[in-house]
Amino acid sequence: MRLIFAGTPEFADVALRALMAAGHDVALVLSRPDKAAGRGQKLQASPVKQTAMAAGLPVFQPRTLRDDAAQQVIADVGADAMIVAAYGLILPAPVLAAPRLGCLNIHASLLPRWRGAAPIQRAIEAGDAQTGITIMQMDEGLDTGAMLLREALPIGPEDNAAVLHDRLAELGGRLIVQALVEAQAGSLVPVAQPDQGVTYAAKLDKAEGVIDWRLPAVSLADRIRAFDPFPGCIATSQPGPSLKIWQARPVTDRKALADACAATCALGQPVGPGATVRRTDQEWWVACGDGALALQVLQRPGGKRLSVRQLLQGLKLSEYCQFDVDGPADPAG
Repeated sequence: MRLIFAGTPEFADVALRALMAAGHDVALVLSRPDKAAGRGQKLQASPVKQTAMAAGLPVFQPRTLRDDAAQQVIADVGADAMIVAAYGLILPAPVLAAPRLGCLNIHASLLPRWRGAAPIQRAIEAGDAQTGITIMQMDEGLDTGAMLLREALPIGPEDNAAVLHDRLAELGGRLIVQALVEAQAGSLVPVAQPDQGVTYAAKLDKAEGVIDWRLPAVSLADRIRAFDPFPGCIATSQPGPSLKIWQARPVTDRKALADACAATCALGQPVGPGATVRRTDQEWWVACGDGALALQVLQRPGGKRLSVRQLLQGLKLSEYCQFDVDGPADPAG
């Protein structure tokens, strides 16, 4: 098929590579304009642009698709379909209608659950047991188009956003190739999204990473996995520096937790949210609104990720230090 591909980050790059490997004629690649990155703030091409340029594909980087000139560029391609994956620009009606088969989107959730910008992270944060990929016929709504293909993927108890992202990207690449095979055969059957079960995956905000120890330990553990690698979850202790928490688990042994709290109380130490109730070389137990969170991998500002043992070798803290209940005022620490 003669295709236009629209995408920007690594998630989309996997799909572009899959389409090229399947032998499709990618006649034009759309990607967001280059952004300044790194300490030198040099302009950096997106992963999709880099792959396209290496393959000798033409690249178009408009700042908007709402002007006539950009729309004409797309119409002139005469594409059978436009494949869209994490592109980052709104597609107006003339663009949606330009390809013969319209625009097909690779969405990283089982629609209608988690429409919107951050479906991978929100699924983990919510404690969902599964997510998946939906190949959708795009319309003018926010991820409201008819579903063409849909495949589920389990979310493992230790999966973070980075791990799940990579698995979903591979699945998305495979499904979009399958969708085009079925489109050529005329066997794709659009299915309207149901009105029930709609949820929205809001864009991640750095401020959300501030740890509120009044929340249940299970919820905090899910959020820590969901926000790895961005924006990360951060907490401060008194005294002590801000710490990013990259790996933690809810303490499931209720008897061991009760014993640890009793021992902490016997020493005259607090056991409320944010209080350390046990610390070993492997884990750092912190009381939450319900249960306790066992911290395992942490990071100081400007440092690297360390185990509890490694962190405590270079950081002198009271064994029963108190974390700020709702985190630092400044999420940057």
